[in-house]
Amino acid sequence: MKENYLKWYSPNLSRDIEMLVFGHSGYPVILFPTSMGSFHENKDMGLIESARWYVEQGLIQIYCPDSIDKDSFYNKQIHPIHRIENHDWYDKMISHEVVEKVRHNTPSGKVVVAGCSFGGYHAANFAFRHPGYVSHLFSMSGIFNIKSYLDGFHNDTVFYHSPDDYLHGLNDYELWNMDIALGTSNWDICFDANLKISKLLANKNMDHWLDIRQDKLHDWPLWKEMFPHYLSRIKFN
Repeated sequence: MKENYLKWYSPNLSRDIEMLVFGHSGYPVILFPTSMGSFHENKDMGLIESARWYVEQGLIQIYCPDSIDKDSFYNKQIHPIHRIENHDWYDKMISHEVVEKVRHNTPSGKVVVAGCSFGGYHAANFAFRHPGYVSHLFSMSGIFNIKSYLDGFHNDTVFYHSPDDYLHGLNDYELWNMDIALGTSNWDICFDANLKISKLLANKNMDHWLDIRQDKLHDWPLWKEMFPHYLSRIKFN
């Protein structure tokens, strides 16, 4: 399985960003790490290995960018307004420095976004904010509301990064063209969050799959089971 390490200076974040890329060709999959995770976390925890067949067949290329959660949602040393501003710049970095560079690897000009736990939030938030760039969303044990990370602070930027809030008013037709899988378990600490977002999507008549696995913990064994299953939903031809 081909693996490339990339490092560049991000003009959006004013810092270096690192990323691992797996595969030699195929549909681009942007795979976010979990809370405060690094660009190599999904490899270290075996999630990349679970998708080996797709990668080696040249069906997908997986892009694993770094997170800046330590400087945004989890940085309690700075005011919440700066936490959400930092995350907004991260969203711009993913859009302009990653997705826009790889999305034309497919005829549709779109990518897959995926992630586990807080990575599921990153994937869902990016997909719903930029539906014209995203063909598939695979959220595994994700959350969809970031208010608890901001100590009660609220402004428009917070609102438009919290899918629980802004999804109600979105009407971009591309949302109805997106393939959405919401993975969770009856033992998952994010079970209720997934039920809530599923109901919101259903109320908007947005087709999606709420995949509830049984008796599985919010942990890597569950996600390694889900990820290759969800990749099978991509139409490669």
